[in-house]
Amino acid sequence: MRAGLLLLAALACTPPLLAVAQAPANPTAARQGELDRLLIALATAPDETAGRLLEGRIRMLWAQAATPAVALLVQRGSRNMEADAHADAVEDFDAALTLQPDFADAWLLRAAALSASGDNAAAVRDLRQVLVLNPRRFDALDLLSRIQEQSGDNTGALRSLEAALAIHPKMAGGDDRLRLLRQKVEGQAT
Repeated sequence: MRAGLLLLAALACTPPLLAVAQAPANPTAARQGELDRLLIALATAPDETAGRLLEGRIRMLWAQAATPAVALLVQRGSRNMEADAHADAVEDFDAALTLQPDFADAWLLRAAALSASGDNAAAVRDLRQVLVLNPRRFDALDLLSRIQEQSGDNTGALRSLEAALAIHPKMAGGDDRLRLLRQKVEGQAT
């Protein structure tokens, strides 16, 4: 009876001990490991639906790298973007980058705000910084492609889109844009 109670008491204490033992020692390393696995899965996603699900999880993990203060600034900047207050959004993303200059999402969002306000040169500089911080940012490559296409650089737009699709082959609308850009580039070559 006594041995049974001791066993029961030991078992009752075991789950929390296991939970502590299983908690990652370095959450950043655990997040990076999951990102690596998800990006590999993204490259072989069977269809757009699977790609969209993987993309959502990847974006969530990227966003988790923000400090709480930076997350609030990014949230406010995103609301300003939705309200077409691009200059205010740029200020919010500037503040986020001052606090956390290695946060690629803030660079990407500021690039989008700069592009929306008509400053494509500054947007491209920010996108380059995103890709320095994380070369697998398919969303930065996609935005770069759109800016290049808008600027008339169809060859550059095609290269950037191809690089994005190499990482995320099932990107929503990617195949259609790829086909159109190839037609534009082939039309320019003739």
